Amino acid sequence: MYIGAALAVGLFDRLSPTAVAVLRLFGAAAVLIAWRRPGREAWRGVRLARAVAFGLATALMNIAFYEAIARLPLGTTVAIEFCGPVAVAAAASRRPRDVAAVLFAAVGVLLIADVRWSGSPSGVLWALGAASMWAAYIVLGKRVASGGNGLDDMAVGFVVAAVLLSPLLLTAGPGGFAALADPLVLVLAVGVGVLSSVVPYVLDQVVLRRVGQARFAVLLALLPATATVVGLVGLAQVPTVLELLGIGAVVAAVALRSRDGDVPAAVGRTGS
Repeated sequence: MYIGAALAVGLFDRLSPTAVAVLRLFGAAAVLIAWRRPGREAWRGVRLARAVAFGLATALMNIAFYEAIARLPLGTTVAIEFCGPVAVAAAASRRPRDVAAVLFAAVGVLLIADVRWSGSPSGVLWALGAASMWAAYIVLGKRVASGGNGLDDMAVGFVVAAVLLSPLLLTAGPGGFAALADPLVLVLAVGVGVLSSVVPYVLDQVVLRRVGQARFAVLLALLPATATVVGLVGLAQVPTVLELLGIGAVVAAVALRSRDGDVPAAVGRTGS
């Protein structure tokens, strides 16, 4: 996921972050629809509405995330964005251990936000916006996954979201329109879509069918550490001591929470 994000950062000098996020969505939608080829029933009624809500939440999460990483280091952004999974885990919390895990994650996010607020308040706000959409992604993703046709519905949701958000490509700017016609940019966009959307989101659907959304939310706390390593190696972004402490606190939440799972949802096979 974050190797794809590092590639996306490289496109920001040619396109706006929002335009790159929309291209990522198009790339992911094209790959998923060609792979899954959802039947007519996937484009109707409640199933369609649920898929579209999930697709839009995912797309808006990615737009806010890209706007944030254009202003903040990758690992920092991901750790702040983790406020979303923290909120989901807190809402589903039933045990003292759960509460401790949530507190660890919240302290970590606050440490990181405190470091970055003075330098880029807009970056922190974009990251918090991504956090809210990440919470929606988890809740809606669980519903899509539990429906038994998660991958097909994800493909439908991404396609509809791509169409609805396509006007945002106008934010590419005057120079960006030339980049939109550049085959290399389009290939990179598809690559980012596969690395950052198709592979991780398909795996998310598999995992969400087997564990509760609270456990899934806290397991995601591993991502700030992953993003920090990718940011350091791929983008030469060196975290401060406070940021490392914050990221460590977020990861510590995993050690507290991950052994206690929710009862997996009883759902049928997808046939995939």
